[in-house]
Amino acid sequence: MKIINGNKIAQALRNKIATKVKPLERAPGLAVILVGDDPASAVYVHHKDKACKEVGFYSEKINKPSDITQQALLDEITRLNNDDKIDGILVQLPLPDHLDASLVIETIAPEKDVDGFHSENIGKLMQNQPGLRPCTPKGVMSMLATTGVDLVGKNCVVVGASNIVGRPMAMELLNARATVTICNSKTINLSGKLKNADIVVAAVGRPKMIQGDWIKSGAIVIDVGINRLEDKLVGDVDFDTATHAAWITPVPGGVGPMTIATLLENTLIAYQNRK
Repeated sequence: MKIINGNKIAQALRNKIATKVKPLERAPGLAVILVGDDPASAVYVHHKDKACKEVGFYSEKINKPSDITQQALLDEITRLNNDDKIDGILVQLPLPDHLDASLVIETIAPEKDVDGFHSENIGKLMQNQPGLRPCTPKGVMSMLATTGVDLVGKNCVVVGASNIVGRPMAMELLNARATVTICNSKTINLSGKLKNADIVVAAVGRPKMIQGDWIKSGAIVIDVGINRLEDKLVGDVDFDTATHAAWITPVPGGVGPMTIATLLENTLIAYQNRK
């Protein structure tokens, strides 16, 4: 079993981005809006801010109270849409229940939607056209590329069907000419489907739900899940029992760092497109 080291791959991508940023006439700008004081979200925003500084981006971290009105949040996004220093806008999810996340995402200018969640960017992904693609699935594709395995014709099973990971992940794999099955936590005979999978992407948000004996010998396992269990972080796959996989991502240190590095990559692309 070989480990797909997300920290190492992400560092290489950040180094590449930093090299491209140095000669630019101005630094690409990323604005991150954090609503409320959710500890996990605050940690993610801190990591994104730190990564921006590392590659030489201009970073704007905007904190808003949890009781902000819908209109006030939309007004803030509109302001950033019109700010020439800002090339990418990200609103940290999840949002408080009284806010409409879909409306918030649709208000971000598509060319500044570095999360890749705007319907225009999702539409381009569906049609396999160039555009800003959701960071986690795009990062997963970069990680799969490091294995040297040709995805064409491979049986891929994506467990989880969220708009953030599962659905766009399936489209990325389809665009790579793989054969894709999308499952969820309620799928009948999930273990049977996984036993035929050459590539498994677990993004269901349930700790150690996928058992090692469900995994085909020689498969590639990408674990997107981050779950806190007994004061430690674990994935959606029972890592310790999946020893017969050919490649596997650890949790932590796998997909998480690549998501942030891909966000920076998208911000640089947004800057170049605007230029």
